Amino acid sequence: MDAELSVQPVAAASTIKRKINWYLWGTLFIIPEIVLFIIFLWVPIIKGIFYSFYTIDFVDGNHFIGLANYLSIFQDELLLISVKNTLFYMALGILIGFWVPPLIAIAVSELKWFQGGARIIGYLPSAIPAIVLYGMWQWFYDAVGPINSFLQTLGIPQLQFFSPKLAMGSIVLLETWQSFGAATLIYIAAIVGIPRDIYEAAEIDGASVWQRIRYITLPSIRTLMLLLLLLQVITTSQGFQAQLSMTDGGPNNATLTYLLWLNHTAFRDLDFGKASAMGSFMFFVLILLSVLYNLLQRRGEKA
Repeated sequence: MDAELSVQPVAAASTIKRKINWYLWGTLFIIPEIVLFIIFLWVPIIKGIFYSFYTIDFVDGNHFIGLANYLSIFQDELLLISVKNTLFYMALGILIGFWVPPLIAIAVSELKWFQGGARIIGYLPSAIPAIVLYGMWQWFYDAVGPINSFLQTLGIPQLQFFSPKLAMGSIVLLETWQSFGAATLIYIAAIVGIPRDIYEAAEIDGASVWQRIRYITLPSIRTLMLLLLLLQVITTSQGFQAQLSMTDGGPNNATLTYLLWLNHTAFRDLDFGKASAMGSFMFFVLILLSVLYNLLQRRGEKA
């Protein structure tokens, strides 16, 4: 009996030692990633907030000016224009782009054959380099491009895709085509993870395809849809690459988003202090939106 009692502390100590070694080696493996994460993400964020209180001058040096950069943001007439365009861009992204991946994922999951080929075809646009993508869609949207040529064969008047009214919608259509494949694969993975017994039981009970989608598929991927919605809101709020490449914010500032205005302020006007203030302001707004979203989600789960 005494021998058994003496063995137990030794075994417990050995288990604790193995766990410590396991956590130690795991920590050593992730230290390089943590260091890179701090250097290339948090250090620029902190320095950006710091520089937002200065005028950046590479000749005479930096000078502390307090909140002057932040005040100049709200005094600039481009603030209202860029915020309005950004909100419009976000709304179009949700109305047009957000619903495409789950709908395609559900349709592909209901296929009895060719599911693998459909996944590959859907993902191909995401593999196209940006420079090729924008050049290709410039040709698509051209006055003598394939879209307008097809419309003319149907007797439909030529569309000016980069007019003030259609420019933002044209960019959203481009980005939806380019990015829906990756999100579709995420939704397909979530749908595949739903137990097939539930679908089989529903089929035995006579449930139609729409009833299976409505009462089984959609409730099962609801959390994922909310998460991807939040990510899309954050991503579209920072949209500027397509606007810069396709229209450079035009025509008449119709596609000038907040981040594109920030880019122009920094690299065209060379006002790095104001640009830092704009980036810091956007950073705090996105944090506030994320916190608000999490609070609303937790309140909804409790309800």
